[in-house]
Amino acid sequence: MNEENGVRGGRAYAEHVKEQHEFHTAALESDAGGHTPRGFSIDATDEKTALVNRLKYLLEPYGLYDWDSGHSGVDIGFLKDDNTILVGYKPDSQRYFDYHHSAKDTFDKVHKRELELGSAAMASMIYLLDKYSD
Repeated sequence: MNEENGVRGGRAYAEHVKEQHEFHTAALESDAGGHTPRGFSIDATDEKTALVNRLKYLLEPYGLYDWDSGHSGVDIGFLKDDNTILVGYKPDSQRYFDYHHSAKDTFDKVHKRELELGSAAMASMIYLLDKYSD
C-alpha cells in the first residue's frame, strides 16, 4: 500500500472507506517479513483489545504466543477508530534484515512452510475476529 513512498495507498484506501461510509470490524497488516509466525500486535480500544486477548489461548498451542498492544502497521493505521481492531502479524524477526529491502529479497528465499504457517495464522485470526467480535 505504498508505505515506503508516503503511505499514499493506505491513506487513499482510508479516504475511500470514509467516502463510501463503509465499516471495518478489523484490519490486518503483514509487513514484518514472512518467517515463522509468532503472534500479533493489537491496536484497538481497551474493550476490543481485551476481546482479542481472550482469544489468545486458542492460538498459543500453534506457537502464536507473542502478543502485545500498540502499533499494528503503518498501512492500516489510517483506519483506526473506536470500532476497528487493527492487527499486525508478527513473524519471527531473527532473519528479517538478512533480506529486507536488499538485493537478496527475492521470492526464491521464501520458505514454503513458513509461508503456509503465516497464512494459516492470519486466516485463523480473521476467522476468530469474524466469529467473536461485534
